[in-house]
Amino acid sequence: MNEVDDAILEFLDEADVDDQPIALKPGAVHYNLVEEFEMVDKSLSTFSRKMARLAKNGYLEKTEEGKGSPYKITDKGRAYLAGELDADNIE
Repeated sequence: MNEVDDAILEFLDEADVDDQPIALKPGAVHYNLVEEFEMVDKSLSTFSRKMARLAKNGYLEKTEEGKGSPYKITDKGRAYLAGELDADNIE
């Protein structure tokens, strides 16, 4: 995991509505983290790749099929943020 992975997970974790995870497309996450909050400076394609990889490893869940589909954080993603598990060595 790196700073972009952590920023994505933290953003989606904090974007809950009434304790329900919301699903956002990579473009929306990228816009907020890069343009609005200036937390990281990476391209949209980097966010798309990283979110797909986080989903493949169980930290995010893709809510529908297809390119550019929304993702939401999973219990595994929340456990990682809480320090309850070590990150898998994901690539």
